Amino acid sequence: MGFNTQADPIRPDRTNRMKSPRAIAVTLLLGDTLCLLLFMNVVGMLRGVIPPTEPLLWTLVGPLLLLIGAVYLIDGYKARTSMLSLDYTSQHLIAIAAALAVTLLLTFVVFPAGFPLQQSRAVIALTFLVMAPATLGLRRALQLHVGEVNRLKPVVFAGDEASCREFQRECERMKLAQPVITARPDARETGGDATATPSLAAVIADIETGRIQAEAIVLRESRHESPDEVSQRLVRLYFAGLPTYTLELFHQVYWRKIPLYRLNQTWLFQEGFQIAREPVFERLKRLWDIAFALTGLLLAAPLLLAAGIAIKCTDGGPVFFRHRDIYVTPPTTRCSGGADGGGLSQNHAGA
Repeated sequence: MGFNTQADPIRPDRTNRMKSPRAIAVTLLLGDTLCLLLFMNVVGMLRGVIPPTEPLLWTLVGPLLLLIGAVYLIDGYKARTSMLSLDYTSQHLIAIAAALAVTLLLTFVVFPAGFPLQQSRAVIALTFLVMAPATLGLRRALQLHVGEVNRLKPVVFAGDEASCREFQRECERMKLAQPVITARPDARETGGDATATPSLAAVIADIETGRIQAEAIVLRESRHESPDEVSQRLVRLYFAGLPTYTLELFHQVYWRKIPLYRLNQTWLFQEGFQIAREPVFERLKRLWDIAFALTGLLLAAPLLLAAGIAIKCTDGGPVFFRHRDIYVTPPTTRCSGGADGGGLSQNHAGA
């Protein structure tokens, strides 16, 4: 698909400042800070724990740092994170719950007596409970606003004709809001044909003169390199703040996906696949599962103790069953139960 370089330029305005990833991160950071300060003091005042004339400020630095750290681990301050998705919603709720759990632990176990937050566990719990939908709603509203602002800014894709057609189909399938401008990586002229695909050099010239306000430039990995002059102009645009991605990195940043053409025997070990090699959410979920398991064991400890006493009194044998199994190394296996170990032996034999 070609692009008419005589199209009306998209002029920058004050709303476009919200496109900056740094501005979005600062906005979210300030929003989280205000939410914690406001909700903690309001909930404490409503419950009669915090005097209206003495609101908590510096005392909340610890909980605020824990909140920021938990949200940062799930990329909650990155402009490219899909905060409207169900996956991010679950991650955000888990992050808030983790920050709450660590705050309670530090407040009532580590900090000395007399710490201001020790007046009420309910105030801390209710504060984080209210903050979960509030901070998530802030992210959704901000991303919707930024999406409307950036909807008019095109994504420039440079590649051969087949790659351009494939990229356009992928953008339609993923419902990319921005329009797509395709360009050839070589410097050949179009010969005055307005319907022909322009060269990347021509599109870069329009970006440099302000006729095009691009959202990003995407380069298809290819054996055919762009001319040195074009590469140097791309570098200048990149350091001027225009995001420039390879197609592989664009998939990862915008859609959290790995393009099919990159799946091969070595894809897992390549540097560009941090999303697959370091799943922060999976690690966070694992820690959450361990915390819940330990809590369940502590709550069930009296019942397990009673069951052990009952086994000892009625059966007379050991509470923990132990036997020799020829199918495993070392040859002993322990499990809780009665004196009959036939079921366990049968499972090992079947394995």
